[in-house]
Amino acid sequence: MGVTPMLSAFHDTVLHLSDSSVLAQISNPTPETPPVADKLLKLVRYFTWFVLLSGVLGITYAGGRFAWEKWSGGGLASPKMVAGAMIGGIIATSAGTIMNAAIG
Repeated sequence: MGVTPMLSAFHDTVLHLSDSSVLAQISNPTPETPPVADKLLKLVRYFTWFVLLSGVLGITYAGGRFAWEKWSGGGLASPKMVAGAMIGGIIATSAGTIMNAAIG
């Protein structure tokens, strides 16, 4: 059986279906907000404030510890803390920007 007879049979079947019955009727759907959308957005806003506050507190604590280590002459472990807090802040800020772009 060649390609042309198969296409002809398919075409005849589609024409028969379109003439004899309606395959589907779909109305234009209207979007609705989910039932708990307000509570979820409120939770996301609280989480955003928590992340921002913890980033500021982390950098402040690491900076104070850095000053204490310099003053007391101990080992310098706090620059790693400052770098970690800054990288965490960059990731948190980027995640918010990406989510805002995705949501629209």
